[in-house]
Amino acid sequence: MTPFTFANRYAQLPSAFFARQLPIPVAAPTLITFNSALAEELGYQGSVEAEQLARWFSGNEVIPGADPLAQAYAGHQFGHFVPQLGDGRAILLGDVLDVRGQVRDLQLKGAGRTPFSRGGDGRAPIGPVLREYLLSEAMHALGVPTTRALAAVTTGERIFRDVSVPGAILTRVAASHIRIGTFQFFAARGNKTALHALTEHSLARHYPDRLQDPVPTMALLEEVVKRQAALVAHWMGLGFIHGVMNTDNMTISGETIDYGPCAFMENYAPDRVFSSIDRDGRYAYDQQPGIAQWNLARLAEALLNADEDPNTHLAEAERIIGSFKTHYDAAWLAVFGAKLGLTHVESDDRVLIERYLAELHQSDQDFTRGFASLLSTLKQLPTDVWVSEDWLADWQARLARDGTTPEQQFALLQRSNPVVIPRNHWVATVIQAAEDHADFTPFKALLAAVTRPFEHPDNSAYEQPAPPEERVFRTFCGT
Repeated sequence: MTPFTFANRYAQLPSAFFARQLPIPVAAPTLITFNSALAEELGYQGSVEAEQLARWFSGNEVIPGADPLAQAYAGHQFGHFVPQLGDGRAILLGDVLDVRGQVRDLQLKGAGRTPFSRGGDGRAPIGPVLREYLLSEAMHALGVPTTRALAAVTTGERIFRDVSVPGAILTRVAASHIRIGTFQFFAARGNKTALHALTEHSLARHYPDRLQDPVPTMALLEEVVKRQAALVAHWMGLGFIHGVMNTDNMTISGETIDYGPCAFMENYAPDRVFSSIDRDGRYAYDQQPGIAQWNLARLAEALLNADEDPNTHLAEAERIIGSFKTHYDAAWLAVFGAKLGLTHVESDDRVLIERYLAELHQSDQDFTRGFASLLSTLKQLPTDVWVSEDWLADWQARLARDGTTPEQQFALLQRSNPVVIPRNHWVATVIQAAEDHADFTPFKALLAAVTRPFEHPDNSAYEQPAPPEERVFRTFCGT
């Protein structure tokens, strides 16, 4: 039985790109959950027998047609360059063709040691596995480009971090796992041949209409800048904080990747930080656009090294990196304009949006509920009105000039402002239940809620901010 149609294009690149590595079997894999809808997108042809799925998605049996490997990459971590990182606890099973003919990666996270493990055990605690499953599927439901979660299994083994915890493995799906750090890996070694091969591979996979450009490296840079600008604007519109925007955690495809110490803000504060390892606020909410541009400049540096003279296309690279702000500002305005119900955004709308954000901050309001409350305000339903009368009058006047009907405005507000997000205290609660009691019922209930973020579940507990005694202000990587 061959459940997927594998292409394994990455495995056809030169051997310097990866190390072939089989997953290391685990003691007693048990399926936690399987994303059947995503599996159908990927052309899955197998049965849904839990025991077989557990064997495949733990790595105890290699899926027919897969060609497992660990990818090599480098990266700037908190601003410091590390010339070799690589997949230390992840194994790429292969590239599969989905039902639309698009190539997508299947990767096991927590599948054991690889040549890039740097002394680690290559395993994943159950907490980070459940966290990434929840957060990535929630982001997909929110319309944000992201990696996806196909399956999660327990391993039947304990692993040791600060304490002994159950082990688990996540199956992650991505348009690809090519990162800025992948280019940095070869640039640091002066491997121009590999940089050209990686550029061609990346264009063919993600931007095929740019393959014939006279300067492929600059064509790739331009497309990645556009994608990352749009992605970070999406994050900002949801109050999402990635938490660890290292260059090895930024993809060429423009997908959100690596849900480590990430979080959605509750009470709005532009300088909010959740990651326990981000002690200086490098990756705070309001720093994310600037960090994205900084990371893209590191990609530009790597791509310039593909030329015999790195100065050959320096001016073009500088122009492209400089264009990030233009792309980001336009995307930010569109995202937040829609959150105010505006279909035809204008440059002056930035002032109205920033005034609303300032009032959110000054009133210590919940970011998600603050925007969702505009639905009730528009309908003139009873609600806790905390925003100033001046702002409300200006907003209503702006809506009147937008050229759309109240019904259209309400519909836009409804599809732009979620009512359910994966709130930190709920994520912590479901992880605790899994760690302490192997109880996955709370996880599945939360998953069902966050993958329907725009539905109004009768003011359910999942909509509510955490009570003061349950607030979570620190998140952890879980490596």
